[in-house]
Formats: sequence, C-alpha cells, structure tokens
Amino acid sequence: MTQPLRHALGAVLALAMLATPMVSLAVEPDEMLADPALEARAETLSKELRCVVCQNQSIDASSAPLARDMRLLVRERIAAGDTDAQTKAYLVERYGNFVLLKPPFQADTLLLWFGPLLILAVACGALLVAARTGAPDDTDDLSPDMEDL
Repeated sequence: MTQPLRHALGAVLALAMLATPMVSLAVEPDEMLADPALEARAETLSKELRCVVCQNQSIDASSAPLARDMRLLVRERIAAGDTDAQTKAYLVERYGNFVLLKPPFQADTLLLWFGPLLILAVACGALLVAARTGAPDDTDDLSPDMEDL
C-alpha cells in the first residue's frame, strides 16, 4: 500500500470515528434498582431528563455528579411508588422546565421553542438589508480620467 493511500485511509477512518456518536451510559451498578421493571422505568425517565450541568445531555448519559444525584432521585421516587408523571413533576418543580429534554409548549417556554427561528429570521433580515443596500460604488468619486484606467 502506498503512502498517500495510507494517509487517505487514515483520514477517512478518523472522520468516521468523529462522525460516530459516542454514547456511553453513566449509570453506575450501585445506582440500579433490584426490580428490572422499575429499573426500566427509571432508565426511560433518565433519558428524558436533561443534566443541568451538561446542558444537552440526558442524566442517563452524563457522568456529572449532579446527574448522578438526579438519577438516584429518580430511582428513589420510583421505588417510593411515584408514577412517571409524578417523578417528572417533582423534578420540574425542583429544577424548572429546563430539566426536560422536550419541554412543554407553554408561555414560559416559548423562547425555547421559537428562539432558533427568531434568530434565523433576524439573520435573514440582516442579509436582505445588506443585499439591498449593496456595496458602495467607488466609481462615483473618480474623475473621468481615472475611470479609463
């Protein structure tokens, strides 16, 4: 195998590794519930809750200490007999709607839902204004002798 081909294959392999999502579950064995049905509910809920430290990571995938505390809290509530909805409501009461990876559509979460569209609209408007005004025409200031050059 030639040297350039080796480099090309190495680059393709490196890009493939970067493009592959690195999913690692941070749930420790000592956190798990003994009952498999309750543990399955806890895992499902943990995937729907945001780690407030890591921002865009579920508490199931986060290794942050606060995410561990939140996972333990979820399991505690489920073991105590709370429903999934009650457990979510408890965490929302404690951390706000931000803790939900899919926040509800209501007045206090409108910015979460429409913020990206608002930013896109402002950017498109700015580009439209810039395109309409155009670049200044420097030939207006030139004398007739200079325009020929």
